[in-house]
Amino acid sequence: MTRYVLKRLVGMLVVIFLVLTIAFVIVRLAPGDPAALMLGPEATPEEAAELRTQLGLDRPIAVQYFAFVSRAVQGDLGTSLFFRQPVTEVLAGRAEPTIFLSLFSLLFALIIATPIGIYAAYRRGSFLDQAAITTAMLAASVPSFWTGLMFQRYLATDLGWFPASGYGGPDASFLDRMGYLILPSIVLGIVNSALILRFTRASMLDILGEDYVRTARSKGMGEARVVLRHALKNAAIPIITVVGLTFALLVSGAVVTERVFNIPGMGNLVVSAVLRRDYPVIQGTLIVVATVYVLINLITDLLYLLVDKRVKY
Repeated sequence: MTRYVLKRLVGMLVVIFLVLTIAFVIVRLAPGDPAALMLGPEATPEEAAELRTQLGLDRPIAVQYFAFVSRAVQGDLGTSLFFRQPVTEVLAGRAEPTIFLSLFSLLFALIIATPIGIYAAYRRGSFLDQAAITTAMLAASVPSFWTGLMFQRYLATDLGWFPASGYGGPDASFLDRMGYLILPSIVLGIVNSALILRFTRASMLDILGEDYVRTARSKGMGEARVVLRHALKNAAIPIITVVGLTFALLVSGAVVTERVFNIPGMGNLVVSAVLRRDYPVIQGTLIVVATVYVLINLITDLLYLLVDKRVKY
């Protein structure tokens, strides 16, 4: 296992290095003068020249690249042109809503998908099984922004069960801020539960047909013990895989939901940075999200051994 972890860490470093290279190239491939693009059409040539010097764009490309990588390795992702603050501080200020939104959404998705997927596999071909598959397909097909607007319209505006949008005022407590995330988390949980449900059902169907499951039943074991202890445990690896991928996608792809519910998270920040041509923030977000994505995949792979001791890497 140690050898495997070391190999995965080396692979993770290679991926992060490639992401740093891509983030560096993004600005340099932009047509025209990157400094002028960042400042906008109203910038004077003197202002563009000053920003070019500040960003080091007047130096040779190789020098710029090694300087960029060395600063990124030390945690320096540059300075935001709009906020006039280090990008790491800007991202840290927006990380809380995105992290908790992703966690709550994954929790809702698991609560919805896991028991339904297990029972649908156990009652294969029944009305509930067909209804679960149809509902999962429908949830996967409907755009998240439409679901968010409908929930916002009826559950928040008409019924008043949840806050319609925002993340609380500056003086809001932690629990109050978490309350603003319940409705968008339900929306994202419903949308992402479809994939988890289908994987859970498919994995359980494969295991429930195995010989050792029939042997367990022939020994007189209860159905709950056979399904949950024997079948689910052996079907857990594909489920863990899709859960890990879902969580990674939630962290990196909650942009639309954050915009619909006006949540000041990292996704909302990226959209604003694109509109403002704040390239340092775009670069920093790309690097941070890619690093989180790689870490989640590493943790997912390591969970395989904890779930099933027979796994040999």
